Amino acid sequence: MRSSLAPGIRILRAVSRDSWYRGLIIVMTFLCYTCYHMSRKPISIVKSQLHQNCSAVSGGPHNASANSTWCDWAPFENANYNELFGALDDSFLVTYAVGMFISGIFGERLPLRYYLSCGMLLSGAFTALFGLGYYWNIHNIWFFIFAQILNGLAQTTGWPSVVSCMGNWFGKGKRGLIMGIWNSHTSVGNILGSLIAGAFVTKAWGLSFIVPGIIVAIMGVICFFFLIEYPEDVGCSLPQHNEETEKDEETPPLPPSSSTEEIYNGSLRSRVNSTNHASSDDLVLHEQPAAISFLGALRIPGVVEFSLCLLFAKLVSYTFLFWLPAYIVNVGHFNPREAGDLSTLFDVGGILGGISAGLVSDTFGCRATTCWVMLIVAAPMLFLYNQVGHDGISTTIGMLILCGALVNGPYALITTAVSADLGTHKSLQGNARALSTVTAIIDGTGSIGAALGPLLVGLIARTSWVNVFYMLIASDICACLLLSRLVFKELRGCCGNLTKKRGFTEF
Repeated sequence: MRSSLAPGIRILRAVSRDSWYRGLIIVMTFLCYTCYHMSRKPISIVKSQLHQNCSAVSGGPHNASANSTWCDWAPFENANYNELFGALDDSFLVTYAVGMFISGIFGERLPLRYYLSCGMLLSGAFTALFGLGYYWNIHNIWFFIFAQILNGLAQTTGWPSVVSCMGNWFGKGKRGLIMGIWNSHTSVGNILGSLIAGAFVTKAWGLSFIVPGIIVAIMGVICFFFLIEYPEDVGCSLPQHNEETEKDEETPPLPPSSSTEEIYNGSLRSRVNSTNHASSDDLVLHEQPAAISFLGALRIPGVVEFSLCLLFAKLVSYTFLFWLPAYIVNVGHFNPREAGDLSTLFDVGGILGGISAGLVSDTFGCRATTCWVMLIVAAPMLFLYNQVGHDGISTTIGMLILCGALVNGPYALITTAVSADLGTHKSLQGNARALSTVTAIIDGTGSIGAALGPLLVGLIARTSWVNVFYMLIASDICACLLLSRLVFKELRGCCGNLTKKRGFTEF
């Protein structure tokens, strides 16, 4: 008597072929960008080892009392060590912001698999290069700045590539929820980077960079062998990027010009079955559409508004990323270890906020309105956190999670689902090769804010932390104002749809 099919196999067979491949893409891109963020985190962990309180360190030389900086790593032993650390941060962030605009242009013109794989190999090498300064006994600040600049350029290959790949595989229907969950890779990468760097920082801080660098490079090799750029490459169904039934306020195609005429030079990649040949093999024709130009991408409706909005939203987010532990120590009077643990709650809130923003925007079809509501609510919450956020441990935990959700929710939505929506906008007439350029423009503009935020805090915090929060609140309000036109358009469209459903005629 033959036994029935194993339950596990029945489950595997129940999942469609398309679902397996889409699951592979989610996992691959998630792991790729997790590695990118993991390699960015060690610098914040190692700073405390490069400049220490040597009086509290045991095992020093006999003349340790005469030399108060014996345990520091030159050139970070002097009083200007904070300025040197700031130079390291800004050299990465500014290079990343500038390089992002260029990266998207290359990403549209090169195969994503090659581009992403090479970028990960280079990023791994330059991350490890910083750590090799420990073993090569290098004490020149320009070596470390140069390593940060090279790493900043290499890291620009990541975000446009993974978002483009996700946009190629997933349509607009549930893109917000899927990408909201998928965007948790930033927090997962931060946590892994902290754990790996922390494991080596007191013994040999060079390994805090070398080990993550090796992991990134290995993931780049895996990406080369398994990443699939387009669903039609493996015979999967194409996602629906635009709703066919959407009639109100149709956006006309982009007019041909010197900067956008290449949009029309190609057509979608198509699969044509050979009906006149005895063989059953399919004849796959890859007619690659021409990539969109930088100015052509800027003309896509919504790109400019969301880019400028992200500048201010990312300014707030990265200010918390770089300065939240210091704020908790100075204002909340926690010790550094407790402050580091508490700061992770802001990332937890960011995960919840990204998922919630994606789910709500999918349900109501209003990306801009979702961002606007979260940003406008975040402003008073930031004020409350500064006023009462340290009255008790439970209050601190609750306010950190709430502020993390409201601050990082719009940031996550814009950099993922919104970027993918705009990169497959109906004005492109089916040409989805604008994804990388659009993503690079939006995230590159946001990265300018990411570089400005920590820099401004370093200047404003000398006066008062209250003034820092006023700056953050003002940035949130500016982000809301920049989305006002799109919010008005979405609300007018929603009202029009409700009127039609109730049987009334729009005038």
